[in-house]
Amino acid sequence: MSAISADAALGPGAGGDERELPPIAQVAVASLILVVVGGIFMAVYLPRPAPLGVPIALIVASGALIVWNLVALVRLQEFAWDTFFLVVKWALLAYGVISGMLFFMFARNHTRGAALVVLGLMLVEYAVNIPLILAYTVARYQKVVPGPPS
Repeated sequence: MSAISADAALGPGAGGDERELPPIAQVAVASLILVVVGGIFMAVYLPRPAPLGVPIALIVASGALIVWNLVALVRLQEFAWDTFFLVVKWALLAYGVISGMLFFMFARNHTRGAALVVLGLMLVEYAVNIPLILAYTVARYQKVVPGPPS
């Protein structure tokens, strides 16, 4: 297979015509890693209450990465916004339900007070990051339709 046909076989965005886009998926994965580390930190202390300083710092750092991602996304001019919104809305619904069930499990198993709030915030960040990764990864390889996001 020649180099030209190999690039064509990979689809849009492959080879020399790949656009330079911000590292949205990579930053979302970093944000997700911070949330997972915070959850593991809290789980280490079970059944005793965990100190909340480290998990709160990780939530704040993860939240800062999410804000950076949203700002970087808003600044994109040429992007497959229709595809992005189609994927993100259904993924948000699915991961919102999953996060809600996990939150219910924590509340049902007698997690109370500040620990429940911290775990809830971690679940919100989890429920935002995964749909963002999915939608951005799908949309970045779609044909770009000129115009503002709909």
